[in-house]
Amino acid sequence: MSVYDFKVKAQDGSEVALSDYEGKVLLIVNTATGCGFTPQYDELQDIYEEFHDKGLEILDFPCNQFGEQAPGSDEEIHSFCTGRFGITFPQFAKIDVNGENAIPLYKWLVENSTFEGFGKGPKALAMSGVMKVMDKDYKNNSKIKWNFTKFLIGRDGNIIGRFEPTNSMKSVREAVEKAL
Repeated sequence: MSVYDFKVKAQDGSEVALSDYEGKVLLIVNTATGCGFTPQYDELQDIYEEFHDKGLEILDFPCNQFGEQAPGSDEEIHSFCTGRFGITFPQFAKIDVNGENAIPLYKWLVENSTFEGFGKGPKALAMSGVMKVMDKDYKNNSKIKWNFTKFLIGRDGNIIGRFEPTNSMKSVREAVEKAL
């Protein structure tokens, strides 16, 4: 099984086959408009502009599961992201990434990746503190921990890497460049 075996919902409710992206490097990210990590949209757009012509697609999945930080409709979220951050990469319908209502794509991503920690620094320490309250066993499971978790998918449709929201965008950019 690979990412190409899944279908997802576009903002307009139509179905999109991820096989449409076959042969591309994908960066799949769950996002929110009211999160402390929301400014990462700027860096995601920069990465997209730099590498899109070389075969990169960023697939944006708004998610309201973490602190209810994506409360708007799909249209409101898209308007905010294009207006404030100028995003031009594909943005899909709002989804759940964990739990019984998680879409099959995210169930597969979670089952086939490992949480390797939040890294070091103030944001990493803050996220660890939040997680200890929300999920005492967070270090030992691969559930999505927060908004702006990123999955790098190779041209073959398989997961190359997972980046927590606290990972530097420089490391994400370097991994994308290497995958291309």
